[in-house]
Amino acid sequence: MAERSTPVRRIGLVEDHESVALGLAAMLADQTDLELVCAAPTVDALLAQHDDLDLAILDLRLSDGSSPKCNVEQLRAAGLETLVFTGAENAFLVRSAARAGVLGVVRKSEPAAVVVDAIRIAASGGQVASTEWAAAIDGDPELGDVGLSPRQLEVLELYASGEKLDRVARLTGLAPQTVNDYLQRIRAKYAEAGRPAPTKTDLYKRAIEDGWLPIPEREDARRRG
Repeated sequence: MAERSTPVRRIGLVEDHESVALGLAAMLADQTDLELVCAAPTVDALLAQHDDLDLAILDLRLSDGSSPKCNVEQLRAAGLETLVFTGAENAFLVRSAARAGVLGVVRKSEPAAVVVDAIRIAASGGQVASTEWAAAIDGDPELGDVGLSPRQLEVLELYASGEKLDRVARLTGLAPQTVNDYLQRIRAKYAEAGRPAPTKTDLYKRAIEDGWLPIPEREDARRRG
């Protein structure tokens, strides 16, 4: 019998749908170099179960309402790199996770061989490249980058999502006039990029285009993981 030349990579899954966990376990059952050690409905539950994992596989939408960005950051803080495994097509969620530093994204609808190959690459520390992931990170190449600062982005996200100027000021700890100055600079940057946003509705559209706010979805779509 040939001696095994590769180590067994220990995998943890964060997924709150039992059928998905069972399906992934079946995919990995015959893989001699990959082992699904545990599955949990939240990141906290996963980390409480095991601290000796090589990779975390993460669904973007969990019933606890946690954000992909926070989940990825929490996993990485615990020393775990992450592969996103999702059925969602929302570029905002993918981009949020990508910015937090995931190794890649694989869709639940992909053939089993593709999923297993992506897990194997990620478990070894490799990047799992995909057209969908690149598109989510880069956005539409037709859209010019406006180069917002972190503070400007914070103001844009709050204001464009529907908050009033005074409320944005309270949430950010800024003076109302300072918030107004930020909004004027944000509008100026969008205008310079050839993407004018003179109204609040325009700012909302620009924030969605750039992935800073999620695309509105019907309630039935939000229930699908």
